[in-house]
Amino acid sequence: MTIAPAPTRALRIGPITLDAPVVLAPMAGITNTAFRRLCREYGAGLYVSEMITTRALVERNATTMRLIRHHESETPRSIQLYGVDPATVEAAVRMIVAEDHADHIDLNFGCPVPKVTRKGGGAALPWKTGLFRDIVTRAVRAAGDIPLTVKMRKGIDADHLTYLEAGRIAEDAGVAAVALHARTASEFYSGTADWDAIARLKNAVASVPVLGNGDIWSAEDAARMMAETGCDGVVVGRGCLGRPWLFGDLARTLGGDSARAADPVDATLGFVARAFRRHAELLVEFFEDEGRGCRDIRKHVAWYFKGYPVGGDLRARLATASTLQEIDGLLGELDLDAPYPGAAAEGQRGRAGTPKRPALPDGWLDSRELGDAASRTLADAELETSGG
Repeated sequence: MTIAPAPTRALRIGPITLDAPVVLAPMAGITNTAFRRLCREYGAGLYVSEMITTRALVERNATTMRLIRHHESETPRSIQLYGVDPATVEAAVRMIVAEDHADHIDLNFGCPVPKVTRKGGGAALPWKTGLFRDIVTRAVRAAGDIPLTVKMRKGIDADHLTYLEAGRIAEDAGVAAVALHARTASEFYSGTADWDAIARLKNAVASVPVLGNGDIWSAEDAARMMAETGCDGVVVGRGCLGRPWLFGDLARTLGGDSARAADPVDATLGFVARAFRRHAELLVEFFEDEGRGCRDIRKHVAWYFKGYPVGGDLRARLATASTLQEIDGLLGELDLDAPYPGAAAEGQRGRAGTPKRPALPDGWLDSRELGDAASRTLADAELETSGG
């Protein structure tokens, strides 16, 4: 079925105007400088860093300081922060602003990973409304003229939804936009995203843009989400794994005349191989280490060649290559004229997981307020995530 494109319009996040209303979702181990640069080469949008731990940032952890670096070609620069202590989050935001590390800051309240929610962070945190309000309010104040946004989930589970209240709190605190991954923490990435929740949030938050996230595997999906929910833009995560050119499709479908988008992609195997090779090259440059860059590209092999006639043996050799020269030799064995395989290359990418009971601090759901026990848990969380 062909979906009529959503009305083309720019997206304003504070003083930042995006020619296409598209944001790259932060993904751990994925959205480093190399991948962001690659996606940017195909289309317009806002390309956000991996999640940065605020404690590690204020301590100037070497790995963290490397992760917040942007290439000179990256404009606007965007960093996502994770933290559970209002003072530490505020200090991290002040540091970013004072040292000119970013043009946009996002706060993570959507991570469903057990090691994060177990300590009250990520998608668990908005349940404590006072704590959530304090973090967001102090962060917005510290950001000053730099636009600050929040990304969240629907809540902890179906019985403990937080997104509407959190959206209104964030709006009142002065955020520049609110993004919703339309699943709960308990759903992880399973099932189908609840786009109706995005529409409800859009109705509840009137003064700032609302961005939708979840189950965008194609530009047609993005257009349909915007048309069905009325959201102001989309946040794309797993859908671009092995498909950085998706941002070109999105720019053509959603962007205005000034959106930077190349001609429609003819995704032959040769086209995909060139994108894979470019990604590897950028990773080598980012790590300043050929071996490490070639090791990092290995996790992308299955995503890039999903559905294409690339045999298991060749995939395995690509997943063990240690030099760019070796990668070049292996790519040369491909039938580069093989056409785009259609449905076999489309649909869900990345691990969906299964619904599970969220890992939470003891007694976390007993109250919306932050008691002494929860405060101690949050203090421990800051220390445990101090490594970057």
